[in-house]
Amino acid sequence: MFSPITIGGVEIKNRLVVAPMVTNYCDQDGMPTERFIRYHEEKAKGGWGLIIIEDYAVDPAGRGFWTPGLWDDSQTAPHAGLVERLHAHGAKVIAQIYHCGRQTTEALIGVQPVSASGVPDPASGSVPRALTVPEIHRIVQQFAETSLRAKQAGFDGVEVHGAHGYLISQFMSYHANRRVDEYGGSFENRMRFPLEIIAAIRELCGDDFCVTFRISADEQVTDGRGLAETLEIVPLLEAAGIDAIHVSAGTYASSWSIIPPLNVKQGWIVDHAAAIKEVVDIPVITVGRINDPAMAESVLQSGKADMVAMARQSLADPYTPIKYQQGRRSEIRSCIACQQGCVGNLFGGQAIACMINAQCGYEYLDEQQPATEKKTIAVVGGGPAGLEAARVAAERGHTVHLYEKTGTLGGELVPGAMPPNKGEFTSYLSWAARMVEAVGVEVHLDTEFTVDLCRQTNPDHVIVATGAVAARPPIAGLDLPHVVAASDLLMGRASVGKQVVVAGGGMIGSETASWLGVIPGADVTIVEMLPTIAAEEDASRRMFLMQLLTERGVKLMPSTKIVEITADAVEVEDAGGQRHTLPCDNVVLALGTQPVRELVEELEGVVPFTVVGDAVEARNVLPAVREGFLAGCAV
Repeated sequence: MFSPITIGGVEIKNRLVVAPMVTNYCDQDGMPTERFIRYHEEKAKGGWGLIIIEDYAVDPAGRGFWTPGLWDDSQTAPHAGLVERLHAHGAKVIAQIYHCGRQTTEALIGVQPVSASGVPDPASGSVPRALTVPEIHRIVQQFAETSLRAKQAGFDGVEVHGAHGYLISQFMSYHANRRVDEYGGSFENRMRFPLEIIAAIRELCGDDFCVTFRISADEQVTDGRGLAETLEIVPLLEAAGIDAIHVSAGTYASSWSIIPPLNVKQGWIVDHAAAIKEVVDIPVITVGRINDPAMAESVLQSGKADMVAMARQSLADPYTPIKYQQGRRSEIRSCIACQQGCVGNLFGGQAIACMINAQCGYEYLDEQQPATEKKTIAVVGGGPAGLEAARVAAERGHTVHLYEKTGTLGGELVPGAMPPNKGEFTSYLSWAARMVEAVGVEVHLDTEFTVDLCRQTNPDHVIVATGAVAARPPIAGLDLPHVVAASDLLMGRASVGKQVVVAGGGMIGSETASWLGVIPGADVTIVEMLPTIAAEEDASRRMFLMQLLTERGVKLMPSTKIVEITADAVEVEDAGGQRHTLPCDNVVLALGTQPVRELVEELEGVVPFTVVGDAVEARNVLPAVREGFLAGCAV
């Protein structure tokens, strides 16, 4: 893994690649901001051999997000500064170049999107205009000109983005290409556009410039390309002058396969790369839910790929290569594919972040500095926010005591890791626990921090991370003994019979229902007031969750409110005002959460304090960890 490799004349120090991932850190003109530069620079410092920087648009109308651009000469010098800073740390840098085609919106680019044909995009809903032949020729030239600017900016090469349903792949696949001219229909015609682009790049940039190609081995969509046709394509790409093949999967219509959530097995398309490696003689890069350098090493040793790319793992821990090489594997913060900060933010139109790495995207702020005055800090609550606050405060030089009233660190993320496909959440919690121990935090389990204890220990500052508990709205019968909280059930503190009504169909209720559904003979019904079950879940995770609920026979009652809970049933009312009686042995309470703030009121006037995480407001883990980090930096 740490042996060098040469691609297209470029010697790369190791086999670890930062896969491109859109950040929304550039400005509207495609220029690199300091935020964008520092984000990538951190990865270069972390020891990655090759960094592929995402989605350099060849035309401003070819952007799907606020990606970087090299469509104009004025952009060359600013991006040259980016490359220079990454080169200073020994990384090689490739610009991924693309045109999004129909996978954008008129609201973003100001004009109607274009594509091979006028086939609507199933993800964005855009109805594109079919490109004319002269327009196709112009875009071919734009790819070449963008490549030349990348070469002039000092990039070590370019990656032609022919994957993920963007314009090049739209021409290559029947999924979007219904043309009947020289650019559609037959295999040869559908390959004309990418081959013309490669030829134009070679003509303008020469044979000594590294050019790679990213391809979706299987598009995972109706009328999409499968592995068999991809194996027919890649030898043509090699013959056209491509120096390496970067093997991915999917389109926006199958986005789960582009950025697979934790429902998808790790390394799930490595065998696709291995199949491609059998039919070409150029290096092959694999990617896809690989978050462990040891796994990357095994892939390389097996001969299935020549390099291993990771995108989200480089967000979770940009220092992954160095830590592994130095024998510090236990310090690596592994991506858990939660989708909260990366996918969730990106498709919400925001800059990306990372749930478990609070510094991702904020590197340029240099927030964590050594403490100028050493203090004693009490952190109350051992959930994600409290663990992060304690670690950071101790790293800065403070004496830190962490108080957790239960016998386990992790807070509500511990029961949150119990449902199907959530096991990897425990890897983050175990990492966080190791790190607070490593930096000298004194942990007090089974200890409730009270005002009296505060006066006895006399800390200089208290960070309140007391989290949240299950909300208990005024529903008749909610206090009956057969009504149990979802977290108590998941942690084994309560048990249920075969017939169960889950009150609340948000993330907690839906995932708990999927957990119950594995019990033989279970009869589980979700009752949810909103019209959508698990509405707050990321789209791809929700897709898998809904499939699981269906497979396990869980009944769904959206747009339905609970009127009353009786000893052996739940009375509900649907959207039409009709009443229904649902017989049950137990009711599982999952009607949201509410902050635990009693300590906040008691500490007023006693000691300076900061409130973080769900104690501020019940939300997901992403803002909780970020607030814990900032609190640790501020004390």
